[in-house]
Amino acid sequence: MTITTNNTNLNADNGVNVEALLGAREQLSGMPAAAQFKWRATCEWINGAHSRSTVQNYFGLGAEQSHRTKFTLDADHPELFAASDNGVTPPELALTALASCLTAGVASIAQMRKIQLHSVTATLEGDMDVLAILGADTDARNGFSNITVRFEIDADASEQEIEALVAQSQKRSAVFDIISNPTNINVEACKA
Repeated sequence: MTITTNNTNLNADNGVNVEALLGAREQLSGMPAAAQFKWRATCEWINGAHSRSTVQNYFGLGAEQSHRTKFTLDADHPELFAASDNGVTPPELALTALASCLTAGVASIAQMRKIQLHSVTATLEGDMDVLAILGADTDARNGFSNITVRFEIDADASEQEIEALVAQSQKRSAVFDIISNPTNINVEACKA
């Protein structure tokens, strides 16, 4: 972790509406049923290993909700795996999700603690033995054996304050929890 420190700024503006976040936390604490969200994604096969996922609708606050726009994400495999390389690999999407969630947490917590951020960069690496995916090593794990997250943060804060921001972000990160803890996954298949 690389940290640049300056004097503490009590009027931080990191683009996070803390009042709205704290208000939502207070309201949802009193209405736990409204805090039950269902995030959704739809993925369609294009060709080969290429697929396109879309995200638009979700359920939250006791009703159906929608993003302002439909988001699309393409995934594929590199040419060295005899694929077309039309998008990032699914493991890279997982690393991106983790990086985005942790970085959003750093920004939100910094705003709450009145720490002005100047730059935040998270670099992630995931170690994987692809022989498992290829079916050549049935004893190897299909997923990551290790993920390393490195933050470089320039902020008006001490090294200890920056480390505390990252630790709190990790503690509150949904994606960190999803990746680091077992999750029940139900896979169903039916003929179209």
